[in-house]
Amino acid sequence: MSTGLSYTTIAGEIPTSGISPVLYEIQRSRFLSYVIHAEDEEEARAWLLGVKKEHFEARHVPYAMVFGARSERQRSSDDGEPGGTAGSPILEAIKARSITNAAVAVVRYFGGIKLGAGGLIRAYAHAAGLGLDAAAKIRMTPLHTLYVLIDYDLLSAAEHYIRETGVQTEETSYADAVTLTLLIPTSDIELHQRALTDLTAGRARYKLGERKYVAVPLT
Repeated sequence: MSTGLSYTTIAGEIPTSGISPVLYEIQRSRFLSYVIHAEDEEEARAWLLGVKKEHFEARHVPYAMVFGARSERQRSSDDGEPGGTAGSPILEAIKARSITNAAVAVVRYFGGIKLGAGGLIRAYAHAAGLGLDAAAKIRMTPLHTLYVLIDYDLLSAAEHYIRETGVQTEETSYADAVTLTLLIPTSDIELHQRALTDLTAGRARYKLGERKYVAVPLT
């Protein structure tokens, strides 16, 4: 994914070790919500097969999945429920939270009381929402790698600048000179280069690296 857009996604999955799937019960029907981060449909479908295998006795395991920084790729399935009563509500729950690169499956164990089309829509939407709200989320932001080469006598001043500006960093390497690895939004590269050039009296050297997505936890 190289659109240059930030996006919100799931950090890991629900359930994980020690964490059960999110349960919602109504009219004796049980809805179990499973949520996962997935980079593509192939990964999501492999995970979905595992959910269905685990719950082979369940009547229905509808699902939805969304991919792309603009949420441009979307899939959903009612898995035998009346058309539009399961997959679409799950999909809308994902979209309502502006989440992408994620899949949600809701396992339904029928309790003997029919919910009707409206009841199913509300139940699947609510169950999916509970799972999504329980899952940890991260903000994926595209940042450019900027390598800054400086002499050792400039290291303290450069590190102070980094702390004061809150620039994200990766591992620093130490050889004949120090190489600082900064992660900076494309629009801010020139700003930081000018500031570091002034700070080092023109002695800093730069090399622009790749752009990549960096995860920022959401609270």
